[in-house]
Amino acid sequence: MNTFAPGQRWFSSAEPELGLGTVLRLAGRQVQIVFTGTGVVRLYALGSAPLLRAVFRPGERIRVGGQDKTVEHAELLEALIHYTCGGSVHAEGELDAEQPVSQADSRLLSGRVDRNDQFEFRRECLQRRADARAHAGWGVLGARIDLIPHQLRVAETAAQRRPPRLLLADEVGLGKTIEACLITAQQLASGRARRVLVLVPESLVNQWFVELLRRFNLAFAIYDEERCESLEMTEPQANPFEDEQCVIASVDWLASHDKRARQAIAAGWDLLLVDEAHHLVWTPEFASPGYALVDSLAARTPGLLLLTATPEQLGLGGHFARLRLLDSARYTDLDAYRAESRGYRALSALAERLLEGLALTTEDMATLAGLFPGEEEALVARLARIAAGDAYERDSLLADLVDRHGTGRVMVRNRRAAVGGFPARVPHVAVLPVPEDPTVLGRLRAEFAHDVGDTDDEPAHDYARDPRTDWLLGILEAVAPAKVLLLCRSRAKVQALEEALRLRSGLKVARFHEDMNLLQRDRNAAYFADADGARLLIASEIGAEGRNFQFAQHLVMWDLPLHPDMLEQRIGRLDRIGQRGDVNIHAAAVAGSAQEVLLRWVHEGLDAFRGVLADGRELLRSFGAELLSLAEQDSDAREPALTELIVRSRDKHAELALAIAQGRDRLLELGSRRGANDGALLAALRDDDQHAAMDDHALRLMEAFGVHNEALAPGIWLLDPEHVTVDGFEELKNGPRMATFDRNTALGRDDLLYLRADHPLLLSAGELLISGEYGNAAFLVDDSLPPRTVVMEAVNLIECIAPAGLDVERYLPPAPLSVAVDTRLQVRPEFSPGERARLRAGDRVFDLSPQRKVLAALVPPMLERVRTATLELAQERIDAAVAKADMLLSNEIDRLTALARVNPSVRPEEIAKLEKERDELLAILPTARPRLDSLRLVASTDFLQLRR
Repeated sequence: MNTFAPGQRWFSSAEPELGLGTVLRLAGRQVQIVFTGTGVVRLYALGSAPLLRAVFRPGERIRVGGQDKTVEHAELLEALIHYTCGGSVHAEGELDAEQPVSQADSRLLSGRVDRNDQFEFRRECLQRRADARAHAGWGVLGARIDLIPHQLRVAETAAQRRPPRLLLADEVGLGKTIEACLITAQQLASGRARRVLVLVPESLVNQWFVELLRRFNLAFAIYDEERCESLEMTEPQANPFEDEQCVIASVDWLASHDKRARQAIAAGWDLLLVDEAHHLVWTPEFASPGYALVDSLAARTPGLLLLTATPEQLGLGGHFARLRLLDSARYTDLDAYRAESRGYRALSALAERLLEGLALTTEDMATLAGLFPGEEEALVARLARIAAGDAYERDSLLADLVDRHGTGRVMVRNRRAAVGGFPARVPHVAVLPVPEDPTVLGRLRAEFAHDVGDTDDEPAHDYARDPRTDWLLGILEAVAPAKVLLLCRSRAKVQALEEALRLRSGLKVARFHEDMNLLQRDRNAAYFADADGARLLIASEIGAEGRNFQFAQHLVMWDLPLHPDMLEQRIGRLDRIGQRGDVNIHAAAVAGSAQEVLLRWVHEGLDAFRGVLADGRELLRSFGAELLSLAEQDSDAREPALTELIVRSRDKHAELALAIAQGRDRLLELGSRRGANDGALLAALRDDDQHAAMDDHALRLMEAFGVHNEALAPGIWLLDPEHVTVDGFEELKNGPRMATFDRNTALGRDDLLYLRADHPLLLSAGELLISGEYGNAAFLVDDSLPPRTVVMEAVNLIECIAPAGLDVERYLPPAPLSVAVDTRLQVRPEFSPGERARLRAGDRVFDLSPQRKVLAALVPPMLERVRTATLELAQERIDAAVAKADMLLSNEIDRLTALARVNPSVRPEEIAKLEKERDELLAILPTARPRLDSLRLVASTDFLQLRR
């Protein structure tokens, strides 16, 4: 085990780009290291820390105060090293964070070299890492998602914001969660966010955990009271929310515990996500505990994403409450916002008429004149061209109107009708005859009471004699051989129904519930997806959260949730973009049962099986208590009142639907469809999907560490870690895993790892290889070279030690820079070993120990010439990176500055943040320096005859 002491300097072998770190303190079995060059603090376990002691020997170079010096003598005094250089003594604490360190030269000088193919593969890994880091899709290359344009546009838009503060308000089923996860993954990958807090209703905690992990490879920690108490038992004075970087918690739990709320606020976050934000209640006189909590967090957190499916249509006050969370300086007065909104409605109506080619009204002309003061003549000319049918001019004017839209910069609103690609919903509703068994209705009443929360005690379920079982078997026979997804409320129901079907049929059935671990669920989902697998998947409400089964077109509702939003979530398991057929929704209830009341209200009153309910919460609030009261009554007594309730519900639904339609903001919808770099991210991800060379590279990378691979089927591989001897393969710790490199295959098989360049498994393997000695020193005999010829190939990485939030690798990716020099110290820019020499080398490892004296004479001057030549070439790349950063950020600053003149929603601090980022980058990029990574000596055949 390494011995640590405060003040010592260490390198991270896993993250060499962090630079030289300093030991801050020892705490139990952990050591805390600060990397001052990047502002990063890491806590490592003493027994497994990936750290290397920074020790420089006489003759090696160190950097102190920006000056390179040669070490003449090194002395250890009280656990710290002191270096003598040119008569001055420097304690190791004086060393710069960036040091010219390499293991390659010492290995070559000692004659310890690797195979030629290992050197070449190392260089390939370096290049692929740099290419991936510079890719527009970095952070989401391996996202297990369909490439849906509107979702990727939202991610593009957010990536331009410093930081993103957005209200995501797409209609149900358009993937707000996916959008939020895309943004989160990009923020984490770029370093702009390190600490992320996700606040959701209790019922959605599991769904978010699965979505982030399964689709985006983001491992969040679920926090609740039990976890906090457990952490406090270990460290009573510590803030439990500082124990993890990425956290999911129930907003209701935090809001009801003052101590936990204070701890969460004090912990500090870079990005806050709040789902179902419309549940947060605010008026000028009152704020709910949940709203007050989010308000406090939002004021202290740079990035904020609020998710809601019901924006301003169902209440301007509630919409204002969410906007003030995003920008409290901009949205300060509700009455002023009401007046402002009237202007936006006029603007929206104007846009509607432009889109539909209708003549503009006098009011429209007055509105335009107010928006474009001093441009009356130009405006008249533009309108004349539009009237003549100039579509380009119309779109140009609409774009200008979008830029002037007050909330367009802080809110995204996509509609299903505009996005398209959704299937039709076909309901199949049945009221089953009253059974002869007199106990059935009583059992159903007890089941219903538990389903709607009247009791916590779930009754025992016996579905062998339940009328719904016969109904289900009839459906399965009628739609054979189609796949069928059945959803029910609880794990107990899943197990009871599986047992009943086992007794009554020989059907292949898979189950899915919350007590199964993720791997078990993945395997059962794969069994259901397989053409020869289960025809029926029985899933509980919670177990199915975060899972989609677009390959199936039949959904059976064994029971119905009381809340219409939960019903919509169930239907959304099949009704997604990418569904290839109509979604058939099967629902039934026994006549006279409590379930019949709920079924009729949902189907006849809300028409919830045919279309998306945007007003389900309002309808439940209006009629829920009355509905439950009727469910308790006998069927004959309740019928007139039930019919009347259905009529009133239908009328209220129509009234709310009209209000929503009238509240539509066409300009906002247009703005949501116009991305910052419209389509660039989509095109980049599609292009990456086509690179089949990724497959071979990834498999070779795995094999370098003993992970055996075997092709199981087209596009599917088995990765077996049996012979792995190093740590770092977390995804394989439980044994072999199946994997794919194909997006479509991954979407249909949750049990497969989806491997792209930014997958944690490949990142871990790549870092293990690059941070170690693998291939960093090699020797090759080339018989095509003239006698007494030796050429040194040096691979350098240009590294810039900077705070992670600056994302310097976007402008200066760590691409390998190769330089070749010969023994005459001449640079050989076109040098490449002969193909025959490379093939003949095979897996041969040369023993150069007999040539150590020769190497000691040859290598140092060649290394010095490599260093000077590399500095010249590196400067060209550094200058290009500076120019790129200046151009991109200056253009964005100019665009936002111009936009701020016509749109008050452009926050001054956003422009200031970009200016600060540009200035810091222009100052720090020129400090980048090349670092020697690997060396290869290529020699003529007579070199091996040389001796000491």
